[in-house]
Amino acid sequence: MQRAALLDAARSLLSEGGTEALTFPALAERTGLARSSVYEYFRSRAAVVEELCAADFPVWAAEVAAVMERAPTAESKVEAYVRQQLALVGDRRHRAVVAISASELDAGAREKIRAAHGGLVALIVEALGELGHEQPRLAAMLVQGVVDAAVRRIELGAAEDPSVITDAAVAMALRGVRG
Repeated sequence: MQRAALLDAARSLLSEGGTEALTFPALAERTGLARSSVYEYFRSRAAVVEELCAADFPVWAAEVAAVMERAPTAESKVEAYVRQQLALVGDRRHRAVVAISASELDAGAREKIRAAHGGLVALIVEALGELGHEQPRLAAMLVQGVVDAAVRRIELGAAEDPSVITDAAVAMALRGVRG
């Protein structure tokens, strides 16, 4: 229960203040534990992030996959992939995933994030193959790059409304620079 409370506190801290807010003193304060007790559960901040990745990325991917499954065509699957990820950016349950993705972490944590993103990217490889891409895996990684850029734009509080950013990301994913 303490481990779950620490992870919930970590999600809240990441959601509210990004990775800078995720500190052991802040975790201790949020959970009512002594700072030394936090170290009994996690050896480092990166370990907290790795565990959050293991818990939260699969949920994110499952929500994206569920929306894609309802899409009837390959093109609508790609659109669902982009739209659902950008919809999740504003969802408080997933703000920690967004903060984690944007953070500077050690090599082990970055590798876990890369692996989780790889699982996400795999969701659209087949759809991109059906659309005629000769290298659907590469195309999927590039589409994810568009999604990641749109996530950062939304998170920065860009002048554009998130729906405008989402529509532009979908257009870029489906039609490239032709708009």
